[in-house]
Amino acid sequence: MNVATHEVDPTLMRRAMGQFATGVTVVTAVTTDGTPVGCTVNAFSSLSLDPPLVLVCIGTDRRMHEVLSSAPGYVVNVLADHQQRQALRFARSGEDRFGDVDVTPGRHGIPLLTGAIAHVQCDRYDLVPGGDHTIVVGAVRELQVHDGQPLLYAQGAFLHLPRDDWHTALETAPQEWLLSAPW
Repeated sequence: MNVATHEVDPTLMRRAMGQFATGVTVVTAVTTDGTPVGCTVNAFSSLSLDPPLVLVCIGTDRRMHEVLSSAPGYVVNVLADHQQRQALRFARSGEDRFGDVDVTPGRHGIPLLTGAIAHVQCDRYDLVPGGDHTIVVGAVRELQVHDGQPLLYAQGAFLHLPRDDWHTALETAPQEWLLSAPW
């Protein structure tokens, strides 16, 4: 296969991708010896409803990559708007990320972060190479959804929408517009 390559400035690529607002998650798993691990991930998406699949993208140079490549499963903890500290904590290396974080055990003993607005518990389904990342596909086995607003991120910053504005936006937004889109 011939692939045309064009030199893309990595700084401009990062800036362009930062224009896309995302939610913030912490992906958790356990090592083969049962040690909990986790990292902040905003490259998360639903992949399929039938079967129920999600994906996360993990850099191949991260310790979490090794764990997710061999662990039986993982949990995507969708962070609430008040969990910015947890997002930053799990984004950093070198510290005990679970030291004073309140968790409960999920499938395979994987930590569920207390306060998250959703827990998506998955069994590892597939690994797909994606440049300097691996796309880790998870088969959704259990879901928990809790009240609250999501922690949002764009342009290198956490976004804060006052609760009244959030509720107004939800009340006035066209519901399920993606499901009725003509594509």
